Amino acid sequence: MHAAGGPLIIQGDDCVLLDARHPDAGAAREQLARFAEPVKRPGDLHTYRITPLSVWNAVASGLTAEEMADVLIAWSRYDVSARLLERIGVWAGRYGKITLEADGDGEESLVLTVDGGIAEELCGLGLLPGRGEPAEDGRVRWRVPAGRRGELKRELARQGYPVLDLAGYRRGGRLAVELRTVTRSGAPFRLRDYQERAVELFCGEGGSGVIVLPCGAGKTIVGVAALARLQCEALILTPGVTAARQWRSELLDKTTLTERDIGVYAGEEREVRPVTIATYPILTTRSPKSEDYRHMRLFGERDWGLIIYDEVHLLPAPVFRMTADLQARRRLGLTATLVREDGREEDVFSLIGPKRFDLFWKTLETRGWIARVSCTEIRIPLDPSAAAEYASAGPRARIRIAAENPAKLRVVRELLDRHAGQPVLIIGQYLRQLRQMAAAWGVPLITGEVGHEERERLYARFRRGEEPVLIVSKVANLAVDLPDAAVAVQVSGSFGSRQEEAQRIGRIMRPKPGTNECWFYTVVTEGTKEEEYARRRQLFLAEQGYSYRIVRRPEAGADGTEAAKC
Repeated sequence: MHAAGGPLIIQGDDCVLLDARHPDAGAAREQLARFAEPVKRPGDLHTYRITPLSVWNAVASGLTAEEMADVLIAWSRYDVSARLLERIGVWAGRYGKITLEADGDGEESLVLTVDGGIAEELCGLGLLPGRGEPAEDGRVRWRVPAGRRGELKRELARQGYPVLDLAGYRRGGRLAVELRTVTRSGAPFRLRDYQERAVELFCGEGGSGVIVLPCGAGKTIVGVAALARLQCEALILTPGVTAARQWRSELLDKTTLTERDIGVYAGEEREVRPVTIATYPILTTRSPKSEDYRHMRLFGERDWGLIIYDEVHLLPAPVFRMTADLQARRRLGLTATLVREDGREEDVFSLIGPKRFDLFWKTLETRGWIARVSCTEIRIPLDPSAAAEYASAGPRARIRIAAENPAKLRVVRELLDRHAGQPVLIIGQYLRQLRQMAAAWGVPLITGEVGHEERERLYARFRRGEEPVLIVSKVANLAVDLPDAAVAVQVSGSFGSRQEEAQRIGRIMRPKPGTNECWFYTVVTEGTKEEEYARRRQLFLAEQGYSYRIVRRPEAGADGTEAAKC
């Protein structure tokens, strides 16, 4: 029996509409998001899609098909179709029906065991050689080359059949490392309960997988703790040099590792040590003569027992391909969102591992582990000075003109005045726009052209309150550790990227003294492609269940406010 008048409306295409106006929308969203993916947010009806991948990740994290069905039935406005419940049961039932285990006869092959009911289907797809060997339990077994471990898992997942990998992992080179109880800086240190749980689930359930935690919740600490638990040599891959140095700083501050134990393979540094921190950009740098990825040899430099993929949702395709060959090593993915703009979430599942732990953002906010955020989208008309240029421009040029709308400067200036005395980040995509703001207000600007030493000097001044405002380009999307930033003003972005939205809002989410509040603003040119991109970016906020306001500015100096829900 469904709950009459519930907030969920089940459609015939396996999509679920969430009515954000319903008083129970928040509770329903929190449960639905465990096994459904957000798709779009037009107005008050938010669309989620239930897919095989979303169901597999839910089962891997402990949810059953019956529990998923109970959520839909409990919160649905109308009766839930038997067809959808049956499909969820089929998808969930496939998880664990195909296993990959070590072959007792040696390391050159593995044993793939398939439930008898689907063995014929797999043979029909041409993914497995021959007929296999019948087993006493009614299942069928194949011996497959160990080198096909990643490829086989990926191909089967793409055909709708997840593989439960139980083949084990190399121990890797041993490394003595412990977590400190007092950091090098003298502060007491211990894992938060959810961080301990995340480490337990990763280390205890197969040794590979993804941990999903909101920005500011301490994903790096989870990786550090996993390394200390496994006591092995590790390769840590990060999005950039700033992130690499922050990992190094955290390892030195919170573990017994010394500087001799940690190498950084990024920028001008080329140190390979028991714990080596490299960047995705350096791994994907090609040799100009051979077109080879010459730095990929790093994967074989030492006997790594653990590979950590920081911000795994950004994993480049060449590293994905290499990861297919690294299945005998433990792999840990860390991210705030499993959304990939290229749609390769299945590759994350099959090559890195299933989602092992996910914690709802609101849970952390309620407990004070992250700041309470107020999200506002400010929509303004295109400045008359740019209207003629916009009307005659092509599609791509219009995107830039809308993003660089001169009217945005007035709005940002008002926000700076409103939050005077609080540390503010202004974040944007287009350098001409950012330089104009920096020149107008005498505010430091950090772009990719600014050297790392100068960046760190400005970040340090910001942390000490000596620079109350920083303007930053896309370099601030990732790994900028500015715990005291309380306000972020987004003036332009990358074509509706939800990844970018997650990272930018994460710059201000760390706990704050006092009221523990922060503010996230997005300034958008109304009636342009930028408004469409803004709706797409809001999917990240919708996924996390945050409320926001839409403020319309029909003309300079006039305000109109529309309350909205993500």
